[in-house]
Amino acid sequence: MSEPTPNLTERLPTGPVTSDDLLDIFVDWAADRGLELYPAQEEAILEVFAGRHVVLNTPTGSGKSLVALAMHFHAFARGRRSFYTSPIKALVSEKFFDLCQHFGALHVGMMTGDASINPQAPIVCCTAEVLAAIALSEGDAASVHAAVLDEFHYYGDRDRGMAWQLPLLLLPGTTFLLMSATLGDTGPIREQLEARSGRPVALVRSAERPVPLHFSYSEEPLLETLQDLVEHARAPIYVVSFTQRECHDLAQSLTSLNLTDKAEKEAIKDELAGFRFDSPYGKDLGRFVRMGLGVHHAGLLPKYRLLVERLAQRGLLKVICGTDTLGVGINVPIRTVLFTGLAKYDGEKTRLLSVRDFKQIAGRAGRKGYDEAGWVVCQAPEHVIENKKIERKMEADPKKRKKLKKRGPPEQGYVHWDEETFHRLAEDPSEPLKSRFQVDHGMLVNLLQRGDATTSRRGGYGALIELIALSHEREGRKTRQRKKAKHLFTTLRQAGVIEVVPRPDGRRGRTVRVAGELQRDFSIYHSLSLYLLYAGGQLEPTAEDYALRLCSLVEAILEDPRPVLRQQQNKLRREAWAALKAEGVDFEERQDKVEQITWPMPDAEFVYETFEAYAARHPWVKNHPPKPKSVARDMYERFASFRDYVNEYGLERVEGVLLRHLSQTYQALLQTVPDALKDDT
Repeated sequence: MSEPTPNLTERLPTGPVTSDDLLDIFVDWAADRGLELYPAQEEAILEVFAGRHVVLNTPTGSGKSLVALAMHFHAFARGRRSFYTSPIKALVSEKFFDLCQHFGALHVGMMTGDASINPQAPIVCCTAEVLAAIALSEGDAASVHAAVLDEFHYYGDRDRGMAWQLPLLLLPGTTFLLMSATLGDTGPIREQLEARSGRPVALVRSAERPVPLHFSYSEEPLLETLQDLVEHARAPIYVVSFTQRECHDLAQSLTSLNLTDKAEKEAIKDELAGFRFDSPYGKDLGRFVRMGLGVHHAGLLPKYRLLVERLAQRGLLKVICGTDTLGVGINVPIRTVLFTGLAKYDGEKTRLLSVRDFKQIAGRAGRKGYDEAGWVVCQAPEHVIENKKIERKMEADPKKRKKLKKRGPPEQGYVHWDEETFHRLAEDPSEPLKSRFQVDHGMLVNLLQRGDATTSRRGGYGALIELIALSHEREGRKTRQRKKAKHLFTTLRQAGVIEVVPRPDGRRGRTVRVAGELQRDFSIYHSLSLYLLYAGGQLEPTAEDYALRLCSLVEAILEDPRPVLRQQQNKLRREAWAALKAEGVDFEERQDKVEQITWPMPDAEFVYETFEAYAARHPWVKNHPPKPKSVARDMYERFASFRDYVNEYGLERVEGVLLRHLSQTYQALLQTVPDALKDDT
C-alpha cells in the first residue's frame, strides 16, 4: 500500500522560503497526488505566486479549486491570512472540510453568519456577505491578505451583488482571486481593481473543458426522452424544472419506470440505514430515493437536500428532478442535464434564461473523473411536442386530418423557445456583469462600528461618501447614491440608531457613533428595519397581545414565503366555501365572497397605517411596502409543532420554505428588534 500524501503544511520547510520555492513545493505536491495541471490552471497558479490579482474564467470542472488552494497555500506559508467566500452556506461548509484535510483543522475556520468555528484561523471559509461585513466594519485594517471570491458572477446579482463588490472597494491591500465559469467581459472590473490596489490584474480565460459537452434538442415526450437517456447509459440525469411542484410531479410520474436493478436497490437501502424520513414529506422522498429518484430544490429541508447530494455522489440516483439550484455549484456528479424548458418566472414576469444562467446549469454535465463526455438536452415546448405527435398521426392516416386539431401555446406566462434559442444560449458569451452598488442603512451602521469611526473621516458617514466615490457605478448614479446617503443618515439619527456626540479626544467638533443602548449583535439588514423600530414604538408594551403584535410587525418586513401563504389561503377558501354552501348561498355569490379571502393578516390595518406615517417622512421606503402575514404567529397561537403545521396546511413539498421563514423571523426578533422593545414574553 502506498504512503498517504502529506498535507500542504507538512511540506513547508522550517527556514525562510521565496515565492518560487513555494511554487515548486505546491507543484510537486500536486504531482504526487496525480494531478496534471491544465494550461489555464498552470498560468493562473503562476500569477498567484507572482502576487498578482487573478480573474479566472474557465469552465465548470476545469480545476479552479486547485488554483484557489494555491492562493491559500501561498498566503499561509508566508504567515498571512486568506479567506474563501461562496454564495451558499452548504458550499462554505464543504470547502471548510476540504481545506481542513489540506492544512489541518487547527489552521482553518468557518463563518456563515449563523455560527462560527475557529474564526481567527489563518484560513477562513465564509459566505460573501460575511467578508463584505468585515470589509465594511474594519476597512483596510482588516486582517485579510488574500481572498478567493468563488462564483464571482454573483457580482451582477440584483439582490446580493453588493457582497462581491464591497471587498474590492474596501480592501486595497488584499490580493484577490475572482473565479467563475460565466464571467463575460470583466474589463471595467479589472481596471478599477488595478487602480484601487495599485497592482496588476491577470486575466486567465479558457473555453476548453476537460469533459466535452454534447448538445441535443428533443421533440419527443419527456418520459420517452428520459427512458432513452437511461437506456443509452446517460444517467445520472438532472432534470431541470423551474417550479418545486413540477419537480415533485415529474418524480412521481417517473416511479412508473424501472430505473434500478436489485443490486442498486440494495445499495440504496444500505446507504439509507439509520436515516429518518421523519417529516411529512419524508414519506414521499423516501419512496423516490429507494427507486433511484431524487428531488432537489429550496423547498426541501436541508437534511433531505444533503441526502440527495450524498446518494448522487455515491452514484445511486439515476434521475434527479430539481430546480436551477444545480447552477449554484452543488457538488453532484451529473452526466446529463435535461432542460424541460428555457424560460422561467423571475418574480415579475416569465423570461428566457440568460446565457449565464443557462451555462451555469448546463456546465454541470460531465464531471472529470466520472465521465468521458457530458450531455445537455433540451425539451421543446409541450404544445410543440404534442403537435409533432398529431402530425405523425395525420401522415399515418390522412382521414384523421379533419378530426385532429393542433394545440396552441399557453395563453398566460409563456415565452417561446426553439432549437435556435437552445443553440444560441449554448454558443453565445455570457452577458457583461452589471454593478449592483446600493447604499443602505446597514452599510452606514457597519462603517460606524470601525475602530476609528469616531476619530477619523475614514469611519462613519465620511467613509460612506468615500465608498460611493470608489464604487463601480456611473457618475449619475453616484450622485443619487450620495443624496440617499444623506437621507439615511438623518433617518438613522431620528430612529435613535446613531447619535451625534462630542469628539472623545477632546478636540473641537462632534462625531457620530452607534447608540450605546443597542444590543451588540443589533442588525438592520432588512430594508424596512427602521420602519420596524418606528412601528414597534407605537405599540403598548403592557398590552396582553404585545408580543404577538410585535411578531406580526417582524413578519411584515420579511419576504413572503409564497408557497406557505398560498396554502393558508387555499385552506381558508375551502372552509369558507363549505360554510357558505351549507348556508344556502348561491354559487355566484359564494364565488365572489371566496375570491376576496386571502391568507391571515393580523394587524394589517395597523401595519399599513404606521407605514404610511413613516413613509410620509421617509419617502425612499415607498418602493418597499410591508407585507402583512401570519406564519410564525399563527404557529404560536395554535401551539402547533413544525409537523402539525405542515400537516395542517399541506406543506409537505415546501417544508424547507417554512423552516427558512421561521429561521428568518427568529433572527429578526433576536437582532433587529432592539432590547428596549422586548419583554419577558
